[in-house]
Amino acid sequence: MTFTRRALIAAAAAGPMVAEKAAALAPAASPLPAKAAFAAMPYVYLDAGSTHPMPLGARAALEGYLRYKTRAADAPELDMGAKERNVLATFGALVGAAPDELSIVQSTTMGENLVLQALGYPDEKARIVTDALHFFGSFYTYGEMKRLGVDVVTLRMTRDGRIDMDQMAAAVTTGTRLVSISAVSTTNGFEHDLKKVCDIAHAKGAYVYVDLAHAAGAVPVDLRAAGVDFAATSSYKWLMGDFGLGFLYVRKEVQSKIKRPWWGYHQIGRFQSHVFPYDAPGESVADYAARPDATGVFAMGTTSWTGVVQLDQTLPWIQSIGVERIQAWRQPLIDTVQTELRQRGYEPLTPQDSRTPLVAFALKDARAKLAEPLSKGAVRMTVSQNRFRVSVAIFNDMNDIDRLLNVLPKAPPA
Repeated sequence: MTFTRRALIAAAAAGPMVAEKAAALAPAASPLPAKAAFAAMPYVYLDAGSTHPMPLGARAALEGYLRYKTRAADAPELDMGAKERNVLATFGALVGAAPDELSIVQSTTMGENLVLQALGYPDEKARIVTDALHFFGSFYTYGEMKRLGVDVVTLRMTRDGRIDMDQMAAAVTTGTRLVSISAVSTTNGFEHDLKKVCDIAHAKGAYVYVDLAHAAGAVPVDLRAAGVDFAATSSYKWLMGDFGLGFLYVRKEVQSKIKRPWWGYHQIGRFQSHVFPYDAPGESVADYAARPDATGVFAMGTTSWTGVVQLDQTLPWIQSIGVERIQAWRQPLIDTVQTELRQRGYEPLTPQDSRTPLVAFALKDARAKLAEPLSKGAVRMTVSQNRFRVSVAIFNDMNDIDRLLNVLPKAPPA
């Protein structure tokens, strides 16, 4: 890595606490930035918040799995059941959850919809409080809930890109059934204080659902300590997994208070048929019982084994590096983007004290105005119609930030 003048200024601006924390964490085995752990890219990739590149270790694990699936002569012997259990346990350790509070699901959206069904929606009409910094795909979910007669309140963000907790406390009235938020907003990286949200909700008898897609693996999370009731995430962002596999968390104390949203083979913990040759006799077709855990309520069919193999490599690696260390490493990069673009006159959407991997700015007609300079400068980031978002991953360094800042117009294009 080449240290630029901007890097040194940013490190100083980050403050002594960040510097001391980074120094204390520095001796860990995996150096940061972890460029060697990823393939060489033909561009500066600042879009891990959309899809995180696959580490080379995960690619090697998948290649072994493909040999296993083709029954090749050099195929490894894989215990996929053990890998699934290991992935659940390792993910749980990463977010402060016990394995029996977790179920593998298809995606974050699947998890959120299962929670809504388990709480009786849309037949249930009790209030749901959400906010405009929740996942934008959930705007559709809660818009449809509102159309079906559910009392849905959506809080707007403040001028500095936050959700006001006083407004939330006022919106969560007696009789509110659910507060649904993103721990870290996909829109601008705003991070909720989960403990504060849960205290507000629980004081009125409401449950809390949290979208972890931009929190798990990116910022420190302890679901049980915060009091979160439900949470879900995909794995293709900061967990460095792939599409088609996610996690659903249901706090142990809540599991007996909700209804089963569906029935699936993978929920079964005990099964004995009575209709085939040599079966034990019985009055029914089969005797069975669901598992006494989150999987026993929410699991459905088969799991993406390619996703399991990949996460079996990436989750322990993330854990070994440490989320706090990752956060401390990237903070000077985030601060540099914030400081430089604010000084140039770009309209910030992210709170200036943010410690998440996402920084966003508003720019009218951003897609049309930035497409050419980003393409010429070989920089990849998320550009929407009227805003853009920078995502900083563990393979990025200050040279990548320098490239971005050199490519972006020196003032917001008119």
